[in-house]
Amino acid sequence: MIEDELNKKKKFAKDLEERTKLFAISIIKLSIKLPETPEGKVIKYQLTKSGTSVGANYREANRSRSKADFKNKIKICEGEASETQYWLEIIIQMGWLRSDEIKSEYNESGELLAIFTSISKNLNA
Repeated sequence: MIEDELNKKKKFAKDLEERTKLFAISIIKLSIKLPETPEGKVIKYQLTKSGTSVGANYREANRSRSKADFKNKIKICEGEASETQYWLEIIIQMGWLRSDEIKSEYNESGELLAIFTSISKNLNA
């Protein structure tokens, strides 16, 4: 029974690593569509940085050396997912892309934010 629980956790971690990697790729593809103006380049950089950081930090969390290190990396994932949503909102409000063009990435960033928030809260319990 304990082994089943451990296997479930390992599968969840592996699946979430893959999910965050696919999210990073999606964010990179979306950022290519942003304008090449000085302002567009800044947002493109910020969006790409935060959107790819979610998965990179989650991968690091899964290889952490302590529970405190794991918790710290999870909090970073949470912050980066939230920041990614922020940049997506800016892109919509600037009129650079329509909301239907980034709906998938916006929804995924919200789901990832909820997942990392939940993991973080469970670590405190």
